[in-house]
Parts: sequence; structure tokens; C-alpha cells
Amino acid sequence: MVAFFRNKGFRISLIFLFAMILLQGLGQTQQQYVITARVVDADNTPLEGVTVKIAETAHSTRTDQAGVFLLPVPNTGSYSIALSSIGFRVQRQEIEAQQPDRVNTNLIILRRNARQMDEVAVAGRSETRQLKEQGFAVNAIDTRRLANTTADLNQVLNRSTGVKVREQGGMGSDFEFSVNGLSGSAVKFFMDGVPLDIMGSAMSLNNIPVNLADRIEVYKGVAPIELGSDALGGAVNIVTNKSLANYLDISHSYGSFQSNQSALNTQYVHHPTGLVFKASGFLNYSKNNYLMRDVEAVENNAFVLRDLPRFNDRYRSIMGRFEVGVVNKSWADALFIGVGYTDFDKQVQTGVRQSIVYGNVSRDGNAKAASLRYSKTGLLADKLDLSLFANYSRDYSVVADTVLRNYRWDGSYTEGNSETGTFGLATVKRPRIFTRANANYRLSGHHKLSLNYTLDQIENNAYNAYYVENDDMPGKLGKHIVGLAYQHEWFDRWTNTFMAKYYGLSTEKRQYDYGVQGMVNVSDYNSYYGYAIASVYKWAPHAGIKASYENTYRLQDVNEMFGDGFQIFNNLDLKPEASNNMNLGLYYGLQSGKHDWFVEALGTYRNVKDFISPNQYANNMIQYQNLTNSLVRGVEGEVRYGYGNWLSAMVNLTYQQAIDNTKYLNNDPSNGISSTYESEIPNRPWLFGNFDLGITKQGWPNYDSRLQLNLMTHFTQWYYRSWANISTENSTEIIPKQLIHSAIVSYATPGGKYNISFECRNLTNELTFDNFRLQRPGRACYVKLRYLLIQNN
Repeated sequence: MVAFFRNKGFRISLIFLFAMILLQGLGQTQQQYVITARVVDADNTPLEGVTVKIAETAHSTRTDQAGVFLLPVPNTGSYSIALSSIGFRVQRQEIEAQQPDRVNTNLIILRRNARQMDEVAVAGRSETRQLKEQGFAVNAIDTRRLANTTADLNQVLNRSTGVKVREQGGMGSDFEFSVNGLSGSAVKFFMDGVPLDIMGSAMSLNNIPVNLADRIEVYKGVAPIELGSDALGGAVNIVTNKSLANYLDISHSYGSFQSNQSALNTQYVHHPTGLVFKASGFLNYSKNNYLMRDVEAVENNAFVLRDLPRFNDRYRSIMGRFEVGVVNKSWADALFIGVGYTDFDKQVQTGVRQSIVYGNVSRDGNAKAASLRYSKTGLLADKLDLSLFANYSRDYSVVADTVLRNYRWDGSYTEGNSETGTFGLATVKRPRIFTRANANYRLSGHHKLSLNYTLDQIENNAYNAYYVENDDMPGKLGKHIVGLAYQHEWFDRWTNTFMAKYYGLSTEKRQYDYGVQGMVNVSDYNSYYGYAIASVYKWAPHAGIKASYENTYRLQDVNEMFGDGFQIFNNLDLKPEASNNMNLGLYYGLQSGKHDWFVEALGTYRNVKDFISPNQYANNMIQYQNLTNSLVRGVEGEVRYGYGNWLSAMVNLTYQQAIDNTKYLNNDPSNGISSTYESEIPNRPWLFGNFDLGITKQGWPNYDSRLQLNLMTHFTQWYYRSWANISTENSTEIIPKQLIHSAIVSYATPGGKYNISFECRNLTNELTFDNFRLQRPGRACYVKLRYLLIQNN
């Protein structure tokens, strides 16, 4: 651990932190009084982001996650404050100034504004806008307005600026998710701050119904340390319903390719005792038998091109989760224990190229998980907030390839080798322990310290169950991440967050040693250090400039090092990715009457060393490899407009360039200049954008009912499938330009209790491609029924 403090970058970060703390301490000697309180709603739920203004000084702040605000004032006495938040009545109140070290006993209850609560679109715009005005480069997506659609979270995120999702097929297919040109494991996924994949392989963005989420946050580059991750390219955090109301949300959809999706989300709160019961789950099924165009078939002993349906692509997944706990106790704001189960059954139609056709390959698996979470705010004179989470899971999957046949798209076959090249039952078992602890300490109204520790340990057991019963060479991967952050706010305009991080990677592998002529256990531990700063300066209430920089690492994942026993080949020589990430952005918001404008632009720069990228290893397999240096640059912009609560429009465009910046192979000039030096990295879109138009008719045909129409267009410019210097624009190594139109019509009865929606994707039935030029589904239509019951106490 001595080396932990010897690192130059880490020492610089600590100097920043202690300097800011010293300045804060000096400032406190001049301001001896504060006004502070905890703000909650009628259910005693803390309210974050409430604006608090002092009439006498014109100073303002916002409540934190615990609902607490703290403002310094020059003198003792009584002050008039005004509290405001979308969906609540403006409240004015007198509050007494106090010494900073006194325990905060003030409690303010805000009452909801019924009229504003009906204007969900307006409220959603304001909540997401607050996130966009932070120092982090972040997309904030209000998913409540999309709850009646059949979209999964991948489809929602693919319309977000800077984000590109490329799927290999229909429902449940593998996908590549990129943020500002970085993809794969460089982007981490969370649900309420907890890694999504701890619930197993079936828990994925492309099978989670949209109505299980309230909001999605996409952090680009620098992410809050509270997530406790080694995300290098960004992080996606799915935020679920946090209210203490009793509710039942149940839905079912049916559509093309025999697709069925069911979802359940419910909660019961016994307010006298504080007991809470929560349950959620989903069931997805599809045959995915969409038409493949111009694929090879055999007729009269000759190859011909035909349009044929996919015949080995059925998908099914289920998820169930139950939690029980207590809230609003003197010793805990929340304490929950939970159990979860996921299961999937997936036929596999192709390899990484659609010329490789499978007819009897399948993949299935399940995962079981148990968790404990605890949170408490207002400790140590209302200054300290704590949260803890622990989870144990067991993930199991198997790929079955036991037929010695080579298939074609018409279902015919010839006897031959195994389809995938891995005959048998490729089995993977992965026990996993995950723990995370967060502490936030408010030094004063404008200064805060945060500390995070995360342990993530995965054991990998991969073997062919057709021949053996266990893995005689198992591996284990452990990540230890420590994050320290200091945040301060100057003059209610300039906010800076300084961060320092420690990454520890432990590996254990049992392998054969030729020296001793036997099996030995090999272990290793490596340490890495990073630092970051995120800053925003607001020159107007809804206008500002923000910048962020980080020197960071992304540790290897278990799939990348040990493979998945199927289409990913292992690479034990992988090194962590290291990157210098920079963002520079502007935003401007304007509200005038019913008109609501929001414009933002962002420039991004990623200089990645030892870049981990999937590369074709064989016709049907990939292997993750380190590219010594990669450079990713981009610009993006988005314009949003809303008129009242009946019209919304959005247009965004993203340009990005990812190049191989490795001049010499293996950093050895004697090898000569690499043939791909300064060439674009293949299979990466470089220009794409979206246009959305939403029209809502409130009170038609009945009072308080709602009719909504959404029109969406997605554009992707052509891009290279392989290295640009060996491709031509007219070859099959080019993935062509695509323009996809979709439409949704939804209707909600008064109060939103009963809902129905009709959706059609790819209206014009365009031939579309995605990852490695794999064909995507053509026109597809769906209908969804949803029942929503909310009971406020």
C-alpha cells in the first residue's frame, strides 16, 4: 500500500483535496451561522433537487439525496426561505439560523401540486435537465413518458446522443453498446447504482421492459464515484421507482415474430410499522423468425439467393425479484433483504458473420442471487450519510453443440464438423461476491466529501460437460476499487468535483507447469491509480459551460480473460485499458410561457492505451486483444423543444472518429510502421442521429384521458466492417447507410389506470444491418396493454 501514496497523480489529487478543505475551513471562520433542514414529501420520502432561496441574501442551493440543504448566513436570527420543485407547491417558511455544529432538527414537508403532477412531460423535462446541468457529461432520459410503449431499454438508449447500440438480431440477441466510441466492457451498467450483471446473464438492457425504470442516466467518461466502477468509457444507471406509495404496474405485449413480453412491478407499504414488500419481474419470448434477404440456399444442386426465415433463433427469458424491509426507522432509513432469479433459453442462429449458419446450437442458463442493502442519512449532526450493499450470486450457462452438421439458410445441411467448432456442452459456472459501501460527509452547505469502496470477486469454472464434470483449471478475478471525492460550490455558480481512485486487480489461475510437470496455482495482484475533475460554471439559471477530465483504468473482465466457452476465445495476456478522457460542453435552456427550449453540445476526446477490442479470431469466434493505442474524438449536439404538455420534439447528431494510433507493432520501430496506423478502427459507426416528435392530446375523448403519438427516425451513415485501407465503398466490407422510421400511438384512460399502445418499427421495411453486417428484423408491429394502480397514503 506504500506505492498507493507514491503515485504522482494520486498525490496531486490529494493536494487538491486538502487544499480545498483548508480553504473551506478558513471560510468557515468568517461565517459562523447556517440555516439547514431536511425536506420530505407527505410520505416522509427525502426530496432531492428542491431549490431553496433566502429572501434576505438572494443565495440559493438545492437539497441533496437525503433531502438536506445547508446555507451559510452572516448573522443569527430568522430568515425567510422559499422552496420550489416541479410537482410541488411553492412553500415559504421562516427558519432560524444556528451554529454549524448543532444537530439539524428542522423538517419541512412539501405538498404536491395536483395540476403539475398531471403534466408528467413537463416534470420529466425539469428533472432530467437538473442532471444535465451537473459537471458530469450526462444524458438523462425520463422513461415514464415511454412506459406504455413496447420498447426495451436498448431501444430507448439508442435514441440518445452519443450512444450507439448494435444488436446481432432480434429479441435477446447479443449487442454492442458504445458511448462516445468506446464500447464493450468499457461501459458499465447499473440499476439503482448496483451492477446489472450481478443478477445473471438473462438481465440485459435488451430484455428489460421500459416501464420497470423511472429514469436512465448515461455518464460519458467521468462517472460519480458512488457507482464504484472501473468504467472507462462511461456508465449507464437505471433508476427505479423510489416512492413509498402502494402501486401495481402490470403489462403484456404481443407482436411480430410471435413476440410476447410481460412485466410486473408492485409494492406494498404498511405505514404504521414501516414494513415494505417489493416484487418485480418479466417474461420475454420470441421465435425471432424474421425474414433474411438474399441468403444462400440450394436448388437443383446449385446455390441461389432467396429470402428465407430464421429457423433456429427462439428466445425466452424470465426474471423475478422480491425484497422485504423496513423504512424510516431511527437506526435506518432503509434496510432490505432480497432474493432474485433469472433464467434464459436461447437458440443461436449465426456466428459473428451471417454466412455461418447454425441449426442446432443453443445456449441456456440461470442465476440465483441474494442481497442486503442498508442506508442511513443524517448521522453525526446531520452531516454523514451511509449506504451499504452486499450480494452473492451464482451464474450458470451452457452452450450445446452436439450435432455434426453444416447448415444452410433453407434448413438443409451436410454431415460434417460441429457447427461452432466447439463440439459438446460448453459450460460456465461463476460464483460471485459483490459488496459496495458509500459515505458522504457534508462539511458545510457548499462542501462535501465522498468515499467509496467496492469489492467484486468472480470465480470462473469453464469446461466441456460432454467430456468432463468440472474445470480442473479454474480462474478467479477480483477487483478492489477505492474512490475519494471532494465537491465544492462557489457563489452558487461554479461547482467542482475532484476525485482520486485506486484500482486493485487480483487474479488466480490453476495451470500446468512444465517445469514441475504438474498443476500449480498462479496468483497475481496489480495496482493502478487514477484521478479526475468535473466542473460546471453557470452564467445563467439554465445556461453554463462544463468540462471534465480523468486519467483512468478499466480492468479486465472475466469474459475477456477467460472467454465464454462458446464464441469468445480466452486471452490470459490481456492488460487493463488506460485512458485520458476529456469532455467540454455547453448547455442553454429557455422557458418562455409554454415554450421550453434546451440546447446542448459536447466535444469528447479519448486517448486509450492497451485498448481492449473484440477481433475476429476465426470464422465463428472472436478474441479480445490489446491495441497499443487508440484515439477517439467526437462532437455531438442535441436540441429539444416542448410546448406546454402536448408537443415535444428532439433532434440530435453524433460524429466520432476512432483510429488505431499504434505506429509500430509491439512498440518496436524495427518492425516498421503498422499497416493500420492512423486507420479507422473497423465496425464502428462514425455518424448517426435521431429525430423524435411527440404529440399529446390531454382530455380527449374523455376528461383526464390522454392520447399520444410519437414519430421516430434513426439515421446511421455507412461505415467500414474491416480496415478502411483494404475496403472499398462498393464492397461487402461496407455496412450501408440506414434510415429507420418508427411510430407509436398510445391511449390512457382517466388517471392512467388502463393503457393501450400500438407500435410499428421500421415502417418502410428497410433492409437494415448492425454488428458485423448482420441483418436486423424488417417491419415489426406490436400491441401493449398496461394496468397501473397507485394508492397514495
